[in-house]
Amino acid sequence: MSRTGDLRPMANWHEDDSFWSTFFPAMFSPKKWASAPADVDAILALLELPEGAAVLDAGCGPGRHSLELARRGFRVTAVDRTPLYLEIARQHAEADELEIAFAQEDLRIYRTEETSDAAVNLFTTFGYFDDPAEDRLVVQNLYESLRPGGKLVMDMMGKEVVARAFQPRYWSELDDGRFFLEERTMLDGWGGVENRWVLLGGEEPVERRFRVRLYSGSELECLMGSIGFSDIRLLGDLDGRPYDLKARRLVAVGRKPTQNNDE
Repeated sequence: MSRTGDLRPMANWHEDDSFWSTFFPAMFSPKKWASAPADVDAILALLELPEGAAVLDAGCGPGRHSLELARRGFRVTAVDRTPLYLEIARQHAEADELEIAFAQEDLRIYRTEETSDAAVNLFTTFGYFDDPAEDRLVVQNLYESLRPGGKLVMDMMGKEVVARAFQPRYWSELDDGRFFLEERTMLDGWGGVENRWVLLGGEEPVERRFRVRLYSGSELECLMGSIGFSDIRLLGDLDGRPYDLKARRLVAVGRKPTQNNDE
């Protein structure tokens, strides 16, 4: 396939609002929206939250999980840097008469001081930055935003899962009739993946390239532990299955120690 159409550099790709708007139909299909209640069932089983707890949805996107958490009576703060996604989430919240606090912020900057009982970072909303120190800053900000005893759930494609089921090319047909093509190239000894996404079927092809850093289970556990999280568990999906050869995702659950340092 010739590389025609709209081709942009990878540097700071995550700050390009047109990327998120262009590929919204590919990332957030009706099937993805429909999976949110089951996802939240699983998340709540992992977090064991009391009624009305304060939950931070860090990297909320268009609000699939924020909306479902709010429907169940939790006090939700939904944070994302993409204006379009926050507007979509706000419209759904208003239509359903849900109270959600929205914040347009970069997760490298956003933090509150011990205001949340739990935080979630879902759907591979992590590993976007060139400098791994910035990934660390995101986790540090989540840690600082939790009350003592609060828990964090992180969900992403783990390095082991990608290596086991690696597909260099994949295509699918979207609900609007366009075709979505993905190409993947591994980088830096499986330290990251370079993605080439192409949409076909519109007026002209649209193409983007971007990179995401991959974490193994042990690397993510080490990162969270070095920041201060305790009782860290690695799971193979939100449903709590083991992180083993049958894992579908890499899910890490960690707790911020209470003030009496009960690691």
